[in-house]
Amino acid sequence: MLMSNRNKVAKLYYMPNGFRPLSSGDHVLCAITSEQIPLDELRYWSVEKQEAYATAQISVQAHLPEEEK
Repeated sequence: MLMSNRNKVAKLYYMPNGFRPLSSGDHVLCAITSEQIPLDELRYWSVEKQEAYATAQISVQAHLPEEEK
């Protein structure tokens, strides 16, 4: 039986220059907004926090100290 990766959240290990799939899927969720990010559009993530972000602006916000958000 063929297993589909459509509409399934992937689990990834984020590295400085890319990511490695830990479980198959076609998207990840933004850590801040929970927006679905297709793997081929994933551009922003945190290696330290091991989480993905939908946009550059969200990525910057995620790394600001609480008092600056």
